[in-house]
Amino acid sequence: MNKTELLYEGKAKKIWFTEDSSLLISEFKDDLTAGNGAMKSSEEGKGALNNKISTALFKLLNSKGIPTHFVEMLDDNNMLHKKCDVILIEVIVRNIATGSLSRNLGIEDGKTLPFVLVEFDYKNDELGDPKLNDQHCIILELVNDTSELEYIRYMARRINSILKEFYAKRDLTLVDFKLEFGRDINGNIILIDELSPDNFRLWDSNSGEKMDKDRFRQGLGGLKVAYQEVLDRVLGEGK
Repeated sequence: MNKTELLYEGKAKKIWFTEDSSLLISEFKDDLTAGNGAMKSSEEGKGALNNKISTALFKLLNSKGIPTHFVEMLDDNNMLHKKCDVILIEVIVRNIATGSLSRNLGIEDGKTLPFVLVEFDYKNDELGDPKLNDQHCIILELVNDTSELEYIRYMARRINSILKEFYAKRDLTLVDFKLEFGRDINGNIILIDELSPDNFRLWDSNSGEKMDKDRFRQGLGGLKVAYQEVLDRVLGEGK
């Protein structure tokens, strides 16, 4: 499968048309951004690590009955996937309070939440990705009805349960993460985008060391080393 024309370039990926109108190619970039683009950098090899981690996790979720857009990894930086209409909702799943949740609500950083928190953000950089409630989603016509929002929440919690257990066996704590969903050619809502430390907060279960993009956000360094360690553990057999 070959790239034909560039469809879209985002912060972390380029999306390409292919000879097959139902399939696209995501090219994972080495670029790093944070704060809605306020911080920018690049880390050679980061894109390939994210592609390999995402591939492994999409395969895992597919094996557990989670419908995704994943088809196959073409090479280190390129993934073939189904063409979908993106639902402009960023789905934030939180197991532990940190980041914006702690800053905005004063919840102690590192506190385990009493239940899995699922939040919606509007996928709109110009507006700063504001928080959404169900009524906002309907007014903005991001979904057809509230039953679709409940389905997205249900899927987010299922994915969290699968990945939380998977990571725990590899001495990684799944703190929080961002998911995106889209509609396939049949109108079904499926998981899209990527599943990488760019979108996941992962802490080493023993040392508490941050193994995700917070290493860039907080100027900790060692991002590529951390991502490689995550990949190694993801590809390992676990405990």
